[in-house]
Amino acid sequence: MGIVLLLALGAGALTGCGGGRTTPGVLRLNAGAAPWPTPDRVPERVAAARLPHSSTELLTVHYHAHLDIFVNGQSEPVAPSIGRVDQSFFSPLHTHAPSGLVHIEAATDLRFTLGMLFTEWGVQLTDDCVGGYCRPATPVSVYVDGGLDSQPISAIELVRGREIALVIGSPPAAIPSGWDCRANIDPTMENPAQCADFGQ
Repeated sequence: MGIVLLLALGAGALTGCGGGRTTPGVLRLNAGAAPWPTPDRVPERVAAARLPHSSTELLTVHYHAHLDIFVNGQSEPVAPSIGRVDQSFFSPLHTHAPSGLVHIEAATDLRFTLGMLFTEWGVQLTDDCVGGYCRPATPVSVYVDGGLDSQPISAIELVRGREIALVIGSPPAAIPSGWDCRANIDPTMENPAQCADFGQ
């Protein structure tokens, strides 16, 4: 059983949880093993990420990035419906399918980060931990477009066509430097035209 942390709305404080009922106004933050599920309480998690929301997708600013997660060399899914509820609630930062395609669809251009996405997902992300995997017991590295990145993981920016690989434990055989969108997109939930952001 993974450790569960709590995220206090507004304050963003983390505290340990010894079990029991969830306190109103407090969000559970997953500090367990991957795969991590689709988040609950989406509107509250979007608010905790300090992001706006709307009832439709706003496309004034519209681009995509991709996130890969590897645990001991094995690919783990990025949950669908992070930052969105059906067709009625949208954060400007959200997912549709478990392909790892991250949608940025906003009224104005903001700086969107991996930390915001993980806050919306409800998964612990710190300088040393991703979910229940923490340094030094478990190596945690992040690669951007195939190169090792040394900045704090939560500060990594989601920009057009960027490939981000979170590598936990032993690495995969190859670190991706890009994403083959056309081969991996879910056409039932995502538009293949979005592959243009990845040069395809």
